[in-house]
Amino acid sequence: MKDFPYTESKDTRSGFGAGLAELGKTNPNVVALCADLTGSLKMDAFKKENPDRFFQVGIAEANMMGVAAGMTIGGKIPFTGTFANFSTGRVYDQIRQSIAYSGKNVKICASHAGLTLGEDGATHQILEDLGMMKMLPGMTVINPCDFNQTKAATIAIADYEGPVYLRFGRPVVPNFTPADQKFEIGKAWTLNEGTDVSIFATGHLVWKAVLAGKLLAEKGINAEIINIHTIKPLDAEAILTSARKTGCVVTAEEHQMNGGLGDSIAQLLAREEPLPLEMVAVHDSFGESGTPDQLMEKYNLNEAAIVAAVEAVMKRKK
Repeated sequence: MKDFPYTESKDTRSGFGAGLAELGKTNPNVVALCADLTGSLKMDAFKKENPDRFFQVGIAEANMMGVAAGMTIGGKIPFTGTFANFSTGRVYDQIRQSIAYSGKNVKICASHAGLTLGEDGATHQILEDLGMMKMLPGMTVINPCDFNQTKAATIAIADYEGPVYLRFGRPVVPNFTPADQKFEIGKAWTLNEGTDVSIFATGHLVWKAVLAGKLLAEKGINAEIINIHTIKPLDAEAILTSARKTGCVVTAEEHQMNGGLGDSIAQLLAREEPLPLEMVAVHDSFGESGTPDQLMEKYNLNEAAIVAAVEAVMKRKK
């Protein structure tokens, strides 16, 4: 099992803020809109350096999506910012009608996703957003794993023509990917080559998969660990190549089991290569209030759950 040392932990929302600030210096067409959460979305630097390109719309998320869609007609590249729940569930009609249906070049940037929003509870957490957004025709869906990857993804989507949903979070997580990485939309990243099981993880669960890989290695299990930072378009070639090599699959995500990464991979395997599959995800439940660590433990989104899923799926291998 490869080692992935890190010197610091950072929140992925700060990676978004850093990427947006850099775009403010390099791409004059980038504009930013926020729904009264500038500090929470780490958009302060962009606002300070580009006051004429920053638009505070207030607590009016639906209006923000409509304004962003309109801005694209004039050649602007709008980045909208609010919590993931308000970026999707609250404004799904506006996204579907004004952005996705007409293929508008809007970047929907969503912080505080999943259970790790923590103490704000179920009304502010969302565990359905990846499924909602991936079902929209033409929508690209990205869920990076750490500060560096979120920054790189933020910069990369500015050059991509078409609507994008970029998901990130509030808690600090190990920052273990290279600072100088080139983010490629739709290209999975193999973190560790293995032969016994394929672990496909996304977002905050990528680091948990790395920790699980170390525990599995102690048990003599050689896990292939792949970071699926792009949920849509899915890197089918990388997934199938790995699954065919190892013969069984585990997926891991901070999302509902229905509609998430595991769902997409299950569909792919059912069509192309039926193999044993186990999913680490939330089982048809809303979240609740608690610290991020408490919630990840309660809902079994941790390295122990990944190890258990690996042991279960390996028993089903032919």
